[in-house]
Amino acid sequence: MRFLHFLFSLTLFSISLQAQRLGGRTLFPFTKVSGTPQLTALGGINVSQFTKDIGLSFQNPALLTRAQEAQAQFVFDSYLGNIRQYQVMTGHYWSRPDIMIGGGLQFFDYGRIEQTDASGNTLGSFRPVDYLVQVMVSRRYMERWNYGFTLKFLHSSYGPYRASGLALDAGIVYKDTARGLQVGWTAVNMGTALRRFAGTENREMPFDMRLGVSKRLANAPLQFSVTAHHLHQFNILYDDSTLPATSSALGVFGEKVFRHFVFGAQFFIGERIELSAGYNYLRRKELNAGSAGNGLNGFSLGIGLVIKKLQLRYARTYLQGRQSNNQIGLSLFFNTKDSR
Repeated sequence: MRFLHFLFSLTLFSISLQAQRLGGRTLFPFTKVSGTPQLTALGGINVSQFTKDIGLSFQNPALLTRAQEAQAQFVFDSYLGNIRQYQVMTGHYWSRPDIMIGGGLQFFDYGRIEQTDASGNTLGSFRPVDYLVQVMVSRRYMERWNYGFTLKFLHSSYGPYRASGLALDAGIVYKDTARGLQVGWTAVNMGTALRRFAGTENREMPFDMRLGVSKRLANAPLQFSVTAHHLHQFNILYDDSTLPATSSALGVFGEKVFRHFVFGAQFFIGERIELSAGYNYLRRKELNAGSAGNGLNGFSLGIGLVIKKLQLRYARTYLQGRQSNNQIGLSLFFNTKDSR
């Protein structure tokens, strides 16, 4: 298949441009933040789960299907420190080439910050922002395959400092409805910086390669997902010589392996209510604060109300100690089909 050969070649090229870097040393790190409640509730990363929620296609364009036609999704997220995240997505089916096209905007507003000089004198204020604009296209191949691409424009503005870039995501999904099996693969943020902050010449795009499996049980209203991320880089430990050495009951090798995985589950109550839960091991380990009580770090929960013409979703992510983050999303359907 030509498109598979193209995706494979493109991914190999992107991997060749990536270096083994200390965590947090990439451009546009905001692209790693989940922008939709169902993704957030499932642990923040999921590339295999087919649903009528267009938000899941944000991480894998192959998940953009006709079930999401004429859907508009609006998401609001409030973080600590008066940080706000907004996301808008929509999709449309184009019949003649038989493709789905979609678009999205993700925007981070960090509030107004006082600007001072080296002596502490106030010079005014500025409003830092990050945002990305993306266009998606997907197409079905035979009965069980979907593939898709996303083109992104990324921008960061921190007072007088600016950075921007272009990136491409590519994804494939296999779906076996009879067995309740879904398998997804994606390579994200393959691209280049158009403009850089001073001092970031050695930083690359936040590339990631992911593989996920979702399985719905035949005789129970349950679906489970396992997603592996950073498949192109085995060691993703944050190795900082100024911090104590990483220790774990899993051992060094087990710790390196387990940090690649995100686990998710969904419980369906009838046709209208969905309960979701997720566990992101890497997030938990990076948020743990020494011997302090770390509570539910890395865990996330969510609920979705799915009715005709409307989906209302809520997700809660547990951060450090008693801190948590809440996310709300509303999806509206403008076609004549039932959204269930």
